[in-house]
Amino acid sequence: MQKYAVNQQLIETLLAWVNSGEIAIPEIQRPFVWDNSKVRDLMDSLYQGYPVGYVIAWRNPNVRLKDGSLSEGKKILIDGQQRVTALTAAILGQYVINKTYERVKIKIAFHPIDERFEVQNPAILKDKTWLPDISQAINGDLFEIADQYFALNPDVDKKQVRNAFSNLMNIPKKQIGIIELAADLDIETVTEIFIRINSKGVVLSQADFAMSKIASNTEYNGNELRKAIDYFCHLCIAPEFYKHIENDKEFTETEFFQKIQWLKTENEDLYDPDYNDLIRVAFTTQFNRGRLSDLVSLLSGRNFETRTYEDTIAEQSFATLKTGVINFINETNFKRFLMIIKSAGFISPKLIRSQNAINFAYIIYLKLKELGINSVAIESYVRRWLVYSILTGRYSGSPESTFDFDIKQISQKPFDQYLREKEEGELSDAFWNASLPQSLDTSVASSPYFHVFLAAQVKANDRGFLSKDILVGELVSLRGDIHHLFPKDYLKKNGLDKSKYNQIANYVYMQSEINIKVGNKSPRDYFEIITTQIQDSSRQVSGLSTQQELLGNLQMNAVPAEIMQMSINNYNDFLTARRKLMAIKIKEYYHSL
Repeated sequence: MQKYAVNQQLIETLLAWVNSGEIAIPEIQRPFVWDNSKVRDLMDSLYQGYPVGYVIAWRNPNVRLKDGSLSEGKKILIDGQQRVTALTAAILGQYVINKTYERVKIKIAFHPIDERFEVQNPAILKDKTWLPDISQAINGDLFEIADQYFALNPDVDKKQVRNAFSNLMNIPKKQIGIIELAADLDIETVTEIFIRINSKGVVLSQADFAMSKIASNTEYNGNELRKAIDYFCHLCIAPEFYKHIENDKEFTETEFFQKIQWLKTENEDLYDPDYNDLIRVAFTTQFNRGRLSDLVSLLSGRNFETRTYEDTIAEQSFATLKTGVINFINETNFKRFLMIIKSAGFISPKLIRSQNAINFAYIIYLKLKELGINSVAIESYVRRWLVYSILTGRYSGSPESTFDFDIKQISQKPFDQYLREKEEGELSDAFWNASLPQSLDTSVASSPYFHVFLAAQVKANDRGFLSKDILVGELVSLRGDIHHLFPKDYLKKNGLDKSKYNQIANYVYMQSEINIKVGNKSPRDYFEIITTQIQDSSRQVSGLSTQQELLGNLQMNAVPAEIMQMSINNYNDFLTARRKLMAIKIKEYYHSL
């Protein structure tokens, strides 16, 4: 089956399609980000007859309207937005929305004698040999433009200038390639075609295609919804961007503008969702589905039973998605969710490496709140599911399929029953006693198991290794350092390689000044100094004042007390013992959630 058609179209035809709405610019790449000089270069290439590449459009399926008639699907531009926008700006003289969301005009000037293009500037405006704005010339009368130019420049070669004017006005007659993808293609096929055709190797996600469907819809205000999604995600990362959103006067008049204003003074960075995260959470929560390809189909009006496309389904799908987006960006929901995540000890984004895990945790929060579950129970469920999914790597393989499975289960049975089933199946004694200690046998500092261990320490208000008052949570938040219980230099001098001395069972959060005093001594040697200083109250290495405090500090850091007598010969035994203690601490932490 031919999956797409390749045609050459006149630029004026393409621009007519844009003006009539036959082809929609979905703003996958969002505002116009080209420099003005690139617009100038595009005009020069067209003038010289050079190829300017292809644009890719995906035709929407034909939709059955409420009155029973068929509406022919419009084309959605999924690649080439910047080029098409540049053409509308330079040739038609239309406004564009720039990077700071201001409406601006890009005026390209033309020098007919030198046959050269330039971005309009004050010097050009003073120079009579330039046409200051090609859009006025292209859309004007050739003879009138020529007569005006000759009146200002009587000594020029009129034949040469007329030829240049003629070539300029013929730019809309130049052709551009349009690759039109069939309406019945699924997202996976469209993605594959896009990657193969696109020379830059740009990869579009399913969220990109969902955004294209959302943004190209004006009938159900999809264009406003797209902006709400995009602006919210932008503000999460850069609150100062708010002043640019205010430039978008159309958006400031929508209900969404009020709903995202709280972010302008928000500097929390624990969870900075991008539009992929936001769409996924909103969709899964409201539609009880996990595959974004289904969202694209529903927004197109697909009836999964009859395999036809119906306007009523599209309308309902946009309304449902809107509800999901509003719930996601709601200040109370968002802040309450983050508070729950922090209460589990995940106080820093560096402790959360799985975006899918935190996305589904938010789905659970929103879903259970919608179902009217007790708020105290919701807090516990969200904490436990987040940690369970991190420990088991639940969303690391095929996240969409797992999202789809989980949300259907949650929709069909009480959540506590489903959670209990997962715990009994995957968090058995065998997991805590054997599988988890084995998983802690790694040198990867970004290990999710180590992060969960640190979250357990944060939640328990544990103090840093050998610290009397400084908490692990403070060391994590203030960018404290991870140090080695068996000092790295000590192990290197004894012939151990990086994979051995950088074991996470050898890691601990420790104040840098304490680490410096420990130096590169064996544990037996530096603990001998600490014990002596406790006895004579000098406390030069650690502020701990009693042997009981020292043993308590070892316990909260899951460090075996035997370390105080250990040297290089005991290193492997130490790692085995500490992994077991770390696993026990994680288990106790999990059951406290």
